[in-house]
Amino acid sequence: MAGTYTKKEFGAGPEEQTLLKDSNGTRIVPSKGSEPVRLSPGWEGTGRPDDELNFKGVTMDQADLELNPPRDRLNLVFFILILHGIGALMPWNMFITAKDYFVSYKLSKEYTGVDTNYAMNFLAYLSFASQVPNLLFNWLNIFLQFGYVYKIYFSSKIFLYVVIINSYLIIYVLAANGIYQNSVFGMAAKLPIRYTGAVVLGSNICGTFTAIINFLAQIIAPNARTAAIYYFITALFILLACFDTYFALPINRFYRYHELLHQKETNKRQLENNSRGKHKPAYWKVFKACFPQCFNIFFIFFVTLALFPSVQSDIQSSDKNFVISSEYYSSVMCFLTFNITAMLGSLIASLVQWPSRKYLVIPVILRVIYIPLFLICNYQPMGTERILPVLIKNDWVFWVIAITMGLSSGYLSSLSMMYCPRMVDSQYASTAGMFGAASLMTGIFTGILFSMVMPSIVANITF
Repeated sequence: MAGTYTKKEFGAGPEEQTLLKDSNGTRIVPSKGSEPVRLSPGWEGTGRPDDELNFKGVTMDQADLELNPPRDRLNLVFFILILHGIGALMPWNMFITAKDYFVSYKLSKEYTGVDTNYAMNFLAYLSFASQVPNLLFNWLNIFLQFGYVYKIYFSSKIFLYVVIINSYLIIYVLAANGIYQNSVFGMAAKLPIRYTGAVVLGSNICGTFTAIINFLAQIIAPNARTAAIYYFITALFILLACFDTYFALPINRFYRYHELLHQKETNKRQLENNSRGKHKPAYWKVFKACFPQCFNIFFIFFVTLALFPSVQSDIQSSDKNFVISSEYYSSVMCFLTFNITAMLGSLIASLVQWPSRKYLVIPVILRVIYIPLFLICNYQPMGTERILPVLIKNDWVFWVIAITMGLSSGYLSSLSMMYCPRMVDSQYASTAGMFGAASLMTGIFTGILFSMVMPSIVANITF
């Protein structure tokens, strides 16, 4: 036996005779400094709750999952969450990319019979209405922890999206979409961290996918209405696929296994909280610690949404002989350019993290220069007589500015979102992440509000 032992006499009780003894009836005990003999505890000695020790409420399926932890075969769950990342932003991207359908057809005077300012400010109004529920639920969820039971909202989103092709229910679709987006991240949170990354990757892919579909629909279809029909039908198939996989995902053994682990961990924390009083995170302390990155996140999205899509989509070509014709100018120079470059920026951030957390604020603040740069391009908002002179008349120069704006948006936003949870102790990382997400929505919301004053700026300011 390992270790050095000494002999010690003791009484000969019935249980003691079975302990470590030699032939002379003396007990063998470890000397000081040596490792004692340890026996593996039985099932009852594991410290588990009595209900679990007695298998109360444990099904054969749950027992099998714990005894044989499954793997994500063929990365099926990973790809399903990428699909949901695409689906979560599909309505938003479809509506903003199909601007011509709503402005030139659905909201036009020829169709409605009246002049309204909805057509002139369509993207600003759409963006405002869509982000109110997202902003509200993101901030409330930090403190109230709603949970993730939102199946009814997802079902209503699919239904309303079908109706929207021939009606004005956009706000309801996007309100339901905000809740659905939260539920998707809630599902991914039960899985390893790379599955949350799959949702983010899908969100980045979505913008590029919708921009390409819109571009192809414009080429194939003869008019805006027909193009929109093809366009929305394509999106509908994506959302129906999300609908099927959303309700089928809990059938997957890999997902059920991690859902079981998540539920057990939740129950354990509840028991601990009940035994020593409910513990709440120090919200103000966490917010102060991660505030530098929260500001970075806010300001990045403020500048981006002040320009995209409202301003960028209204910049027109200054050169009739430019390689991209005026018919496809907005689709390529705005939606396709921004979405592809933002996606590339996000991918670069996963490979290169520079500058550091301390100095990230410098390039973030410098991005404010994009606002005057876009305004001195050939920005021609609908129904507005421009007074501000057009100083950038070269389409290639504007394209370079648009590319760098998209790249910097994707890169810096991903970097600041990764830095935010690292500003606090690991036990508060999830709370810091929620503050980061809420700051993101606040930046989007305020950027959209600011974009509404852009037509007034070019109409009333001159040199």
